Amino acid sequence: MSGPTTPALSTRAGTLDDLPALHALIERAYRGETARKGWTNEADLLDGQRTDVAELTDILTDTARVMLVGEEAGTLVACLQLVDEGAGTAYLGMLSVEPERQAGGLGRFMIAAAEAEAVARFGARTMRMTVIRQRPELIAWYERRGYALTGETEPFPLSDERFGLPRRQDLEFVVLEKTLA
Repeated sequence: MSGPTTPALSTRAGTLDDLPALHALIERAYRGETARKGWTNEADLLDGQRTDVAELTDILTDTARVMLVGEEAGTLVACLQLVDEGAGTAYLGMLSVEPERQAGGLGRFMIAAAEAEAVARFGARTMRMTVIRQRPELIAWYERRGYALTGETEPFPLSDERFGLPRRQDLEFVVLEKTLA
């Protein structure tokens, strides 16, 4: 399924051919010095990797999930994961935008594309996500996009190095939701 297009950006479902570029983009957007070039990142909260090739392969081959990629002139510049949670709910995660391209509207565009894709692909009526509680600027950004805190929290996998090496032990996720039209 092909998604929304702007004059410069188009979206589509990622494939295994995208794996190297996806992995590199996600790592640049979330971790290390390259992530600090963007307006929001986890580099002060976590070291290590954000994801790995095995997890991305699972996402790309699972029919209940899709990695939506944003391309500009054939170059991957953004991505996110959608998961069909059933009962009309989809989960949005791993939103990644090239750090040097953040704050230019790509994230907003990808969120809109994800919402349309979740409705079309999964019949979703609600979009759900989790954000690390210690990232208030990102939570506020999602709230401006119509997502609301539910009051629920989920534990951060502090001892699972596949998701990073915590720099602090009080990390946890807050849950946000939005009703889709």
